[in-house]
Parts: sequence; C-alpha cells; structure tokens
Amino acid sequence: MSRFVLDLRVGPRTLELARELVASVAVCHDLARPPLLLIDDHLPYPSAILQVYGEVQHHRRKNGRGRKCLPTLKPPPGLWVGVVKKLRDAKGNLVKVTRSALFGRLPDIEQRIRDLGIGWRVNTSHLERLNGTLRGQQARLARRTRNGSRRTRALQWSLWLWRDRYNWTCPHGSLDGRTPAMALGLTEKVWSILDYVRYPVHVSALQRAEWAERRNGVLESALDVYKRRKSLPTL
Repeated sequence: MSRFVLDLRVGPRTLELARELVASVAVCHDLARPPLLLIDDHLPYPSAILQVYGEVQHHRRKNGRGRKCLPTLKPPPGLWVGVVKKLRDAKGNLVKVTRSALFGRLPDIEQRIRDLGIGWRVNTSHLERLNGTLRGQQARLARRTRNGSRRTRALQWSLWLWRDRYNWTCPHGSLDGRTPAMALGLTEKVWSILDYVRYPVHVSALQRAEWAERRNGVLESALDVYKRRKSLPTL
C-alpha cells in the first residue's frame, strides 16, 4: 500500500463526477487487470464502474420470438468491488455498518484486503482518514472558515496542489517515514516544497492531446464503442 492520492474532484456527487474519479483510477491502472475497489453505498458508483470497466453482454429471448434484446454491460472477470453501507438514525448517529460485495465474492475480496495489509474486512477507513487529513490541512474545507473559495476552479486547483504536496513532500509513519511517491518507487528521497517548485515540467501539446485521448477512451463505455462500430444495413 502506497497511500498515493490519484485525484480529488470538486462538485456535487453525480454520476458524471463518479465516472471522472473511476476514470482517474483506470488511466493509472491496466484495464486488463482491474483493481480492487472499496466504496461506500453512493448510488452512482455501480454505474460509473461499469461504464469504465464493463464489458458488453448480449442477451437472448427465452422464447426466441420478438425484438432482439439490447446488449448491456457486465463486470469483467477479476473486478472486485466491496461496499460499506452505514445506517444512521434521524439524529445522524451511526446505528449499523453492513458490508457486501458489489462485484466478485465477498470472501475473495476480504482475503485480498488481508493480503494487502489494509484490514480484515471491507472498509473505507483509509479514505475517511484521508478526508480528515485534507480538512485539517485545507482551510478552504473547514466547517466554519473565512477562507472559503468563491470559485470552484480556485478550489479545484488548490486541492490538486495539496495532492502533490501530500504525495511527494509528506512522510508517513505507516510507510516507515517514506512519502507515497517513494512507496511507489517514483523517487528516492523526500521532496521539499522548493524541490517541487523547481522541478522542470515540460509537457508538449502532443503529449497533452495523447493524455486527453486516452482519458476520453476510458470514459467511453464498451457499450458505446459497440454501438458505434455496429455496421449499418446497406440497401
């Protein structure tokens, strides 16, 4: 486990935003080997995960008559998704926590969690801990503050700057004093803020276009690709 933060997004918790977050994971990971995903019971997540990782599934009518059934999306083999659902009372107090498998078998998911050393059961504790760290270090996200952002774009860029600082300049006790970037093998030392500012970053327009094309390809579901490639009848 590296604790490397891939993306932070500002906005309402919609399907579009969920797709953007899942796409950030897919761009950094091999689509042929889906990662283990641990999520809460946010409603758009299942659809977002299927749109990014799903495969086309064809259906047959039981009686063999009538219109052809439309294809849908199904999870690919090896995609494991665990869900944590928290039940609260009218006052917001936690009453019960249930754990289930959205895709895959729950015993396999929990065994994978134990192998990774991130717990014994399906959980989102690491993400909740990250949220606490983020709110504690970002005055813009405090409950009561005079430092709030009036523009969404300014808040988004500040979160991305915080993400880079967290990944490259902040040693973690759980990582034996290493940064998340060191845990992934991206660097051999703890960067200072000055190192981050002075690091030469030169990205060509062609490279940016290639990244944008790859991300758009991830955001396009297999079902959309199938419909686009489907041959049209000729006269």
